[in-house]
Amino acid sequence: MNKIDLKNIKEYLNKEITVKGFVDTVRDLQYVQFLIIRDNTSKLQITIEKNEENTKLNEIVSSLSLESTIEAKGTLLESPAVKLNGVEFIPTQIIVTSKCNGELPINYKNPQSSQLDTKLDYRFLDLRHAKNNLMFKVQTTFVNAMREFLLEKEFIEIHTPKLIGAASESGADVFEISYFDNKAYLSQSPQFYKQMAMASGFEKIFEVGPVFRAEKSFTNRHTTEFTGFDIEFSYIDSYEDVMKLEEELLIYALTKVKEKYGDEIQTLFKKDIIIPQKSFPVIKLEDLYNELEKRYKYKIPNEEKTDLTTEAEKLSYKFSMEEYGSEFLFVTDYKPEKRPFYHMRKNGMPQGYDLIWKGVEITTGAQREHRYDVLKEQAEEKGLDKDVEFYLDFFKYGCPPHGGFGIGVDRVTMLLLGMSTIKESMFLFRGPNRLTP
Repeated sequence: MNKIDLKNIKEYLNKEITVKGFVDTVRDLQYVQFLIIRDNTSKLQITIEKNEENTKLNEIVSSLSLESTIEAKGTLLESPAVKLNGVEFIPTQIIVTSKCNGELPINYKNPQSSQLDTKLDYRFLDLRHAKNNLMFKVQTTFVNAMREFLLEKEFIEIHTPKLIGAASESGADVFEISYFDNKAYLSQSPQFYKQMAMASGFEKIFEVGPVFRAEKSFTNRHTTEFTGFDIEFSYIDSYEDVMKLEEELLIYALTKVKEKYGDEIQTLFKKDIIIPQKSFPVIKLEDLYNELEKRYKYKIPNEEKTDLTTEAEKLSYKFSMEEYGSEFLFVTDYKPEKRPFYHMRKNGMPQGYDLIWKGVEITTGAQREHRYDVLKEQAEEKGLDKDVEFYLDFFKYGCPPHGGFGIGVDRVTMLLLGMSTIKESMFLFRGPNRLTP
Protein backbone atom coordinates (compact mmCIF):
# COMPACT_ATOMS: atom_id res chain seq x y z
CA MET A 1 0.00 0.00 0.00
CA ASN A 2 1.47 3.36 -1.02
CA LYS A 3 -1.18 5.47 0.68
CA ILE A 4 -0.39 7.19 3.96
CA ASP A 5 -3.17 6.85 6.54
CA LEU A 6 -3.93 10.31 7.84
CA LYS A 7 -4.03 9.07 11.43
CA ASN A 8 -0.27 8.41 11.06
CA ILE A 9 0.52 11.71 9.39
CA LYS A 10 2.74 13.02 12.22
CA GLU A 11 5.28 10.33 11.37
CA TYR A 12 6.10 12.36 8.23
CA LEU A 13 6.92 15.79 9.68
CA ASN A 14 9.24 17.86 7.45
CA LYS A 15 9.14 15.19 4.76
CA GLU A 16 7.97 15.46 1.17
CA ILE A 17 5.03 13.07 0.81
CA THR A 18 1.82 12.45 -1.11
CA VAL A 19 -1.55 12.45 0.68
CA LYS A 20 -4.90 11.26 -0.67
CA GLY A 21 -8.51 11.56 0.37
CA PHE A 22 -11.97 13.10 0.02
CA VAL A 23 -12.44 16.86 0.02
CA ASP A 24 -14.23 17.50 3.30
CA THR A 25 -14.09 21.29 3.63
CA VAL A 26 -12.90 24.23 1.52
CA ARG A 27 -12.33 27.75 2.91
CA ASP A 28 -11.36 30.21 0.20
CA LEU A 29 -10.29 33.43 1.96
CA GLN A 30 -8.76 36.66 0.69
CA TYR A 31 -5.12 35.73 1.17
CA VAL A 32 -5.15 32.01 1.85
CA GLN A 33 -7.05 28.82 1.08
CA PHE A 34 -7.67 26.03 3.57
CA LEU A 35 -8.54 22.58 2.33
CA ILE A 36 -9.51 19.75 4.68
CA ILE A 37 -9.22 16.24 3.32
CA ARG A 38 -10.23 13.02 5.04
CA ASP A 39 -9.73 9.30 4.72
CA ASN A 40 -11.27 6.58 6.86
CA THR A 41 -8.71 7.18 9.61
CA SER A 42 -8.55 10.96 10.16
CA LYS A 43 -8.45 14.42 8.57
CA LEU A 44 -5.67 16.78 7.44
CA GLN A 45 -5.50 20.53 6.78
CA ILE A 46 -3.87 21.61 3.53
CA THR A 47 -2.84 25.29 3.43
CA ILE A 48 -2.28 27.21 0.17
CA GLU A 49 -1.27 30.88 0.23
CA LYS A 50 -2.63 33.05 -2.56
CA ASN A 51 0.32 34.31 -4.58
CA GLU A 52 1.76 34.14 -8.08
CA GLU A 53 3.73 31.01 -7.32
CA ASN A 54 0.57 29.17 -6.31
CA THR A 55 -1.72 30.45 -9.08
CA LYS A 56 -2.44 26.99 -10.51
CA LEU A 57 -3.03 25.51 -7.07
CA ASN A 58 -5.34 28.41 -6.17
CA GLU A 59 -7.38 27.85 -9.32
CA ILE A 60 -7.75 24.13 -8.60
CA VAL A 61 -8.88 24.73 -5.03
CA SER A 62 -11.33 27.47 -6.08
CA SER A 63 -13.02 25.07 -8.49
CA LEU A 64 -13.07 22.08 -6.12
CA SER A 65 -16.43 20.60 -5.15
CA LEU A 66 -16.89 18.96 -1.78
CA GLU A 67 -16.65 15.14 -1.78
CA SER A 68 -14.34 15.10 -4.78
CA THR A 69 -11.15 13.09 -4.27
CA ILE A 70 -7.63 14.43 -4.63
CA GLU A 71 -4.01 13.57 -4.14
CA ALA A 72 -1.54 16.21 -3.12
CA LYS A 73 2.25 16.28 -3.06
CA GLY A 74 4.07 18.52 -0.64
CA THR A 75 5.61 18.86 2.82
CA LEU A 76 4.08 18.34 6.26
CA LEU A 77 4.93 21.05 8.79
CA GLU A 78 4.35 21.33 12.51
CA SER A 79 1.89 24.15 13.23
CA PRO A 80 0.62 24.37 16.83
CA ALA A 81 -1.98 26.99 15.83
CA VAL A 82 -3.79 24.43 13.65
CA LYS A 83 -6.52 22.75 15.70
CA LEU A 84 -6.46 19.65 13.52
CA ASN A 85 -3.57 17.61 15.01
CA GLY A 86 -1.23 20.64 15.15
CA VAL A 87 0.10 20.10 11.63
CA GLU A 88 -0.53 21.51 8.16
CA PHE A 89 0.35 20.27 4.70
CA ILE A 90 1.93 22.69 2.21
CA PRO A 91 1.32 21.37 -1.32
CA THR A 92 3.40 21.76 -4.45
CA GLN A 93 0.93 19.80 -6.58
CA ILE A 94 -2.78 18.92 -6.35
CA ILE A 95 -4.40 16.40 -8.66
CA VAL A 96 -8.18 15.93 -8.74
CA THR A 97 -8.62 12.17 -9.06
CA SER A 98 -12.43 12.28 -9.20
CA LYS A 99 -14.98 15.08 -9.23
CA CYS A 100 -18.20 15.23 -7.25
CA ASN A 101 -20.82 16.17 -9.83
CA GLY A 102 -23.65 18.18 -8.34
CA GLU A 103 -25.23 18.56 -4.94
CA LEU A 104 -25.39 15.44 -2.74
CA PRO A 105 -28.90 13.90 -2.55
CA ILE A 106 -28.48 13.52 1.23
CA ASN A 107 -26.53 15.43 3.84
CA TYR A 108 -24.70 12.47 5.34
CA LYS A 109 -22.98 14.73 7.88
CA ASN A 110 -26.37 15.40 9.47
CA PRO A 111 -28.10 11.98 9.68
CA GLN A 112 -31.25 13.57 11.12
CA SER A 113 -31.80 15.60 7.94
CA SER A 114 -32.95 12.60 5.87
CA GLN A 115 -35.54 9.87 6.30
CA LEU A 116 -34.17 6.37 6.90
CA ASP A 117 -35.41 5.03 3.55
CA THR A 118 -33.72 7.91 1.73
CA LYS A 119 -30.47 7.23 3.54
CA LEU A 120 -30.74 3.56 2.56
CA ASP A 121 -31.34 4.58 -1.08
CA TYR A 122 -28.03 6.44 -0.95
CA ARG A 123 -26.26 4.12 1.44
CA PHE A 124 -22.95 4.62 -0.37
CA LEU A 125 -23.07 8.25 0.77
CA ASP A 126 -24.58 7.56 4.19
CA LEU A 127 -21.65 5.25 4.96
CA ARG A 128 -19.25 8.19 4.66
CA HIS A 129 -20.39 9.41 8.08
CA ALA A 130 -17.73 8.88 10.74
CA LYS A 131 -20.13 6.87 12.94
CA ASN A 132 -20.79 4.37 10.15
CA ASN A 133 -17.10 4.07 9.42
CA LEU A 134 -16.41 3.35 13.08
CA MET A 135 -19.32 0.91 13.23
CA PHE A 136 -17.72 -1.40 10.68
CA LYS A 137 -14.31 -1.12 12.30
CA VAL A 138 -15.96 -2.22 15.55
CA GLN A 139 -17.79 -5.05 13.80
CA THR A 140 -14.56 -6.21 12.18
CA THR A 141 -12.78 -6.25 15.53
CA PHE A 142 -15.68 -8.09 17.20
CA VAL A 143 -15.83 -10.82 14.54
CA ASN A 144 -12.06 -11.13 14.37
CA ALA A 145 -11.88 -11.47 18.15
CA MET A 146 -14.40 -14.32 18.10
CA ARG A 147 -12.43 -16.02 15.35
CA GLU A 148 -9.18 -15.46 17.27
CA PHE A 149 -10.71 -16.93 20.44
CA LEU A 150 -11.85 -20.07 18.63
CA LEU A 151 -8.65 -20.56 16.64
CA GLU A 152 -6.72 -20.45 19.91
CA LYS A 153 -8.91 -23.37 21.00
CA GLU A 154 -8.11 -25.18 17.73
CA PHE A 155 -11.50 -24.79 16.08
CA ILE A 156 -11.65 -25.33 12.32
CA GLU A 157 -13.28 -22.73 10.05
CA ILE A 158 -15.57 -24.21 7.41
CA HIS A 159 -17.70 -22.75 4.61
CA THR A 160 -21.00 -24.52 4.02
CA PRO A 161 -23.17 -24.27 0.86
CA LYS A 162 -25.89 -21.63 0.70
CA LEU A 163 -27.72 -23.44 -2.10
CA ILE A 164 -29.43 -26.43 -0.51
CA GLY A 165 -31.90 -29.09 -1.57
CA ALA A 166 -34.07 -29.04 1.58
CA ALA A 167 -35.11 -26.41 4.11
CA SER A 168 -32.78 -26.44 7.10
CA GLU A 169 -35.37 -25.56 9.76
CA SER A 170 -38.84 -26.23 8.34
CA GLY A 171 -40.76 -25.81 5.12
CA ALA A 172 -41.64 -22.20 5.98
CA ASP A 173 -39.61 -19.01 5.79
CA VAL A 174 -37.30 -20.20 2.99
CA PHE A 175 -36.48 -18.64 -0.35
CA GLU A 176 -37.21 -21.14 -3.09
CA ILE A 177 -35.26 -20.74 -6.32
CA SER A 178 -35.05 -22.50 -9.65
CA TYR A 179 -31.99 -24.73 -9.88
CA PHE A 180 -31.69 -26.09 -13.44
CA ASP A 181 -34.58 -28.57 -13.62
CA ASN A 182 -35.08 -28.77 -9.87
CA LYS A 183 -35.96 -26.63 -6.89
CA ALA A 184 -33.40 -25.35 -4.41
CA TYR A 185 -33.47 -23.13 -1.35
CA LEU A 186 -31.28 -20.42 0.08
CA SER A 187 -29.88 -21.65 3.37
CA GLN A 188 -31.67 -20.51 6.54
CA SER A 189 -28.77 -21.79 8.60
CA PRO A 190 -25.60 -23.87 8.24
CA GLN A 191 -27.03 -26.14 10.94
CA PHE A 192 -27.20 -29.40 8.98
CA TYR A 193 -23.67 -29.02 7.66
CA LYS A 194 -22.25 -27.96 11.02
CA GLN A 195 -23.54 -31.26 12.36
CA MET A 196 -22.18 -33.10 9.34
CA ALA A 197 -18.78 -31.77 10.38
CA MET A 198 -19.31 -33.35 13.81
CA ALA A 199 -20.11 -36.68 12.13
CA SER A 200 -16.94 -36.16 10.08
CA GLY A 201 -14.86 -36.07 13.23
CA PHE A 202 -13.92 -32.39 12.94
CA GLU A 203 -14.94 -31.95 16.61
CA LYS A 204 -14.79 -28.13 16.74
CA ILE A 205 -15.89 -25.85 13.90
CA PHE A 206 -17.17 -22.36 13.19
CA GLU A 207 -18.40 -20.45 10.16
CA VAL A 208 -19.03 -16.81 9.27
CA GLY A 209 -21.42 -16.45 6.35
CA PRO A 210 -24.75 -15.25 4.95
CA VAL A 211 -28.08 -16.52 6.26
CA PHE A 212 -31.42 -16.12 4.47
CA ARG A 213 -34.87 -15.92 6.08
CA ALA A 214 -38.04 -15.43 4.02
CA GLU A 215 -39.83 -13.66 6.85
CA LYS A 216 -42.22 -10.84 6.02
CA SER A 217 -41.18 -9.05 9.16
CA PHE A 218 -40.93 -5.30 9.54
CA THR A 219 -39.42 -5.06 13.03
CA ASN A 220 -36.29 -3.14 13.92
CA ARG A 221 -34.27 -6.36 14.32
CA HIS A 222 -35.28 -8.62 11.42
CA THR A 223 -33.85 -8.81 7.92
CA THR A 224 -34.14 -11.31 5.09
CA GLU A 225 -30.37 -11.68 4.76
CA PHE A 226 -27.80 -11.32 7.51
CA THR A 227 -24.35 -12.48 8.54
CA GLY A 228 -24.26 -15.37 10.96
CA PHE A 229 -21.40 -16.52 13.17
CA ASP A 230 -22.05 -20.20 13.85
CA ILE A 231 -20.28 -22.63 16.15
CA GLU A 232 -20.56 -26.37 16.77
CA PHE A 233 -18.39 -28.65 18.89
CA SER A 234 -18.33 -32.28 20.03
CA TYR A 235 -18.00 -34.34 23.19
CA ILE A 236 -20.10 -32.06 25.36
CA ASP A 237 -21.88 -33.31 28.47
CA SER A 238 -24.83 -30.92 28.29
CA TYR A 239 -26.05 -27.68 26.79
CA GLU A 240 -24.44 -25.94 29.76
CA ASP A 241 -21.07 -26.56 28.07
CA VAL A 242 -22.39 -24.62 25.06
CA MET A 243 -23.53 -21.75 27.27
CA LYS A 244 -20.14 -21.62 28.98
CA LEU A 245 -18.27 -21.38 25.67
CA GLU A 246 -20.55 -18.62 24.39
CA GLU A 247 -20.14 -16.69 27.60
CA GLU A 248 -16.34 -16.84 27.37
CA LEU A 249 -16.44 -15.96 23.67
CA LEU A 250 -18.54 -12.83 24.19
CA ILE A 251 -16.49 -11.61 27.14
CA TYR A 252 -13.32 -11.99 25.07
CA ALA A 253 -14.76 -10.21 22.00
CA LEU A 254 -16.29 -7.32 23.95
CA THR A 255 -13.02 -6.83 25.81
CA LYS A 256 -11.11 -6.57 22.52
CA VAL A 257 -13.60 -4.03 21.17
CA LYS A 258 -13.38 -1.90 24.30
CA GLU A 259 -9.59 -1.97 24.31
CA LYS A 260 -9.35 -0.82 20.70
CA TYR A 261 -12.37 1.44 20.20
CA GLY A 262 -13.89 2.14 23.61
CA ASP A 263 -12.97 5.85 23.62
CA GLU A 264 -14.13 6.43 20.03
CA ILE A 265 -17.42 4.64 20.71
CA GLN A 266 -17.98 6.88 23.72
CA THR A 267 -17.23 9.99 21.62
CA LEU A 268 -19.38 9.16 18.60
CA PHE A 269 -22.09 6.87 19.98
CA LYS A 270 -22.15 8.04 23.61
CA LYS A 271 -22.00 4.40 24.72
CA ASP A 272 -19.82 2.63 27.23
CA ILE A 273 -18.85 -0.95 26.44
CA ILE A 274 -19.68 -2.93 29.56
CA ILE A 275 -17.65 -6.11 29.94
CA PRO A 276 -19.92 -8.76 31.50
CA GLN A 277 -18.85 -10.86 34.44
CA LYS A 278 -18.87 -14.64 34.66
CA SER A 279 -21.25 -16.33 34.97
CA PHE A 280 -24.26 -15.02 33.03
CA PRO A 281 -27.50 -15.51 35.01
CA VAL A 282 -29.78 -18.39 33.98
CA ILE A 283 -33.54 -18.68 34.41
CA LYS A 284 -36.19 -21.10 33.15
CA LEU A 285 -38.79 -19.72 30.76
CA GLU A 286 -41.69 -20.48 33.09
CA ASP A 287 -39.92 -18.83 36.03
CA LEU A 288 -39.15 -15.77 33.96
CA TYR A 289 -42.79 -15.30 33.01
CA ASN A 290 -43.73 -15.64 36.68
CA GLU A 291 -41.22 -12.94 37.57
CA LEU A 292 -42.44 -10.61 34.83
CA GLU A 293 -46.02 -11.00 36.03
CA LYS A 294 -45.10 -10.49 39.68
CA ARG A 295 -42.82 -7.49 39.11
CA TYR A 296 -44.31 -5.71 36.11
CA LYS A 297 -47.89 -7.05 35.87
CA TYR A 298 -47.05 -8.57 32.49
CA LYS A 299 -49.52 -11.35 31.87
CA ILE A 300 -50.28 -13.37 28.73
CA PRO A 301 -52.32 -16.56 28.10
CA ASN A 302 -50.55 -19.77 29.13
CA GLU A 303 -50.63 -21.09 25.56
CA GLU A 304 -48.41 -18.17 24.48
CA LYS A 305 -45.78 -18.94 27.09
CA THR A 306 -44.04 -21.55 24.95
CA ASP A 307 -41.70 -18.83 23.67
CA LEU A 308 -40.60 -15.33 24.66
CA THR A 309 -42.74 -12.56 23.22
CA THR A 310 -41.03 -9.38 22.05
CA GLU A 311 -42.38 -7.50 25.05
CA ALA A 312 -41.22 -10.27 27.41
CA GLU A 313 -37.71 -10.02 25.92
CA LYS A 314 -37.66 -6.28 26.63
CA LEU A 315 -38.88 -6.77 30.19
CA SER A 316 -36.36 -9.56 30.74
CA TYR A 317 -33.59 -6.98 30.37
CA LYS A 318 -35.15 -4.84 33.08
CA PHE A 319 -35.54 -7.91 35.28
CA SER A 320 -31.98 -9.12 34.69
CA MET A 321 -30.49 -5.72 35.54
CA GLU A 322 -32.59 -5.42 38.70
CA GLU A 323 -32.08 -8.98 39.90
CA TYR A 324 -28.56 -9.79 38.70
CA GLY A 325 -27.00 -6.53 37.50
CA SER A 326 -26.38 -8.23 34.14
CA GLU A 327 -27.12 -7.13 30.57
CA PHE A 328 -27.11 -10.82 29.60
CA LEU A 329 -29.65 -13.47 30.54
CA PHE A 330 -29.78 -17.15 29.56
CA VAL A 331 -33.34 -18.47 29.27
CA THR A 332 -33.82 -22.27 29.28
CA ASP A 333 -36.59 -24.89 29.26
CA TYR A 334 -38.53 -23.93 26.16
CA LYS A 335 -41.35 -26.21 25.06
CA PRO A 336 -40.68 -28.69 22.20
CA GLU A 337 -43.18 -27.07 19.82
CA LYS A 338 -41.03 -23.92 19.66
CA ARG A 339 -37.68 -25.66 19.26
CA PRO A 340 -36.20 -27.34 16.16
CA PHE A 341 -36.50 -31.12 15.86
CA TYR A 342 -32.73 -31.59 16.14
CA HIS A 343 -32.55 -30.29 19.73
CA MET A 344 -31.89 -33.06 22.23
CA ARG A 345 -34.69 -33.59 24.75
CA LYS A 346 -34.51 -34.77 28.33
CA ASN A 347 -37.78 -35.85 29.91
CA GLY A 348 -39.46 -34.16 26.98
CA MET A 349 -37.69 -30.84 27.54
CA PRO A 350 -35.39 -29.46 24.80
CA GLN A 351 -31.83 -29.12 26.04
CA GLY A 352 -31.19 -25.61 24.85
CA TYR A 353 -31.43 -21.92 25.57
CA ASP A 354 -31.84 -18.42 24.22
CA LEU A 355 -29.38 -15.71 25.17
CA ILE A 356 -30.97 -12.30 25.69
CA TRP A 357 -28.79 -9.18 25.55
CA LYS A 358 -30.25 -5.79 26.36
CA GLY A 359 -33.75 -7.16 25.88
CA VAL A 360 -33.14 -8.78 22.49
CA GLU A 361 -32.50 -12.45 21.68
CA ILE A 362 -29.07 -12.83 20.06
CA THR A 363 -28.62 -16.60 20.20
CA THR A 364 -30.45 -19.89 20.20
CA GLY A 365 -28.11 -22.64 21.36
CA ALA A 366 -28.54 -26.28 22.32
CA GLN A 367 -27.19 -29.74 22.70
CA ARG A 368 -28.15 -31.54 19.48
CA GLU A 369 -29.74 -34.95 19.18
CA HIS A 370 -27.00 -37.19 17.77
CA ARG A 371 -28.72 -40.59 18.04
CA TYR A 372 -30.12 -41.62 14.67
CA ASP A 373 -33.29 -43.35 15.83
CA VAL A 374 -34.30 -40.56 18.21
CA LEU A 375 -33.50 -37.86 15.66
CA LYS A 376 -35.54 -39.63 12.98
CA GLU A 377 -38.50 -39.88 15.33
CA GLN A 378 -38.33 -36.18 16.18
CA ALA A 379 -38.14 -35.26 12.50
CA GLU A 380 -41.23 -37.36 11.85
CA GLU A 381 -43.07 -35.44 14.57
CA LYS A 382 -42.46 -32.23 12.61
CA GLY A 383 -43.38 -33.89 9.31
CA LEU A 384 -39.87 -33.39 7.97
CA ASP A 385 -38.49 -36.93 7.79
CA LYS A 386 -38.67 -37.17 3.98
CA ASP A 387 -37.24 -33.71 3.42
CA VAL A 388 -34.21 -34.34 5.63
CA GLU A 389 -33.28 -37.91 4.69
CA PHE A 390 -29.84 -36.75 3.54
CA TYR A 391 -29.32 -35.05 6.90
CA LEU A 392 -30.40 -38.09 8.88
CA ASP A 393 -27.80 -40.12 7.00
CA PHE A 394 -25.09 -38.11 8.79
CA PHE A 395 -26.00 -39.92 12.02
CA LYS A 396 -26.25 -43.53 10.79
CA TYR A 397 -22.59 -44.33 11.16
CA GLY A 398 -21.68 -42.82 14.51
CA CYS A 399 -21.64 -39.24 15.66
CA PRO A 400 -20.38 -37.86 19.01
CA PRO A 401 -22.56 -35.83 21.39
CA HIS A 402 -22.37 -32.20 20.32
CA GLY A 403 -23.95 -28.79 20.49
CA GLY A 404 -23.60 -25.25 19.29
CA PHE A 405 -25.14 -21.87 18.64
CA GLY A 406 -25.31 -19.02 16.18
CA ILE A 407 -24.91 -15.27 16.62
CA GLY A 408 -26.36 -12.67 14.24
CA VAL A 409 -23.44 -10.31 13.62
CA ASP A 410 -25.62 -7.41 12.44
CA ARG A 411 -28.00 -7.65 15.39
CA VAL A 412 -25.12 -7.77 17.86
CA THR A 413 -23.59 -4.70 16.18
CA MET A 414 -26.89 -2.85 16.57
CA LEU A 415 -27.08 -3.68 20.29
CA LEU A 416 -23.40 -3.04 20.93
CA LEU A 417 -23.59 0.53 19.64
CA GLY A 418 -27.11 1.31 20.81
CA MET A 419 -28.60 1.76 17.34
CA SER A 420 -32.37 1.85 16.93
CA THR A 421 -32.67 -0.49 13.93
CA ILE A 422 -30.74 -3.26 12.24
CA LYS A 423 -31.21 -1.42 8.94
CA GLU A 424 -28.42 0.93 10.00
CA SER A 425 -26.07 -1.71 11.40
CA MET A 426 -25.72 -3.56 8.09
CA PHE A 427 -23.63 -2.62 5.08
CA LEU A 428 -26.72 -3.05 2.90
CA PHE A 429 -30.09 -3.95 4.39
CA ARG A 430 -32.36 -6.52 2.80
CA GLY A 431 -36.04 -6.72 3.73
CA PRO A 432 -39.40 -7.61 2.19
CA ASN A 433 -39.54 -4.23 0.43
CA ARG A 434 -35.85 -3.62 -0.28
CA LEU A 435 -33.54 -5.29 -2.80
CA THR A 436 -31.52 -2.25 -3.90
CA PRO A 437 -28.98 -0.77 -3.97
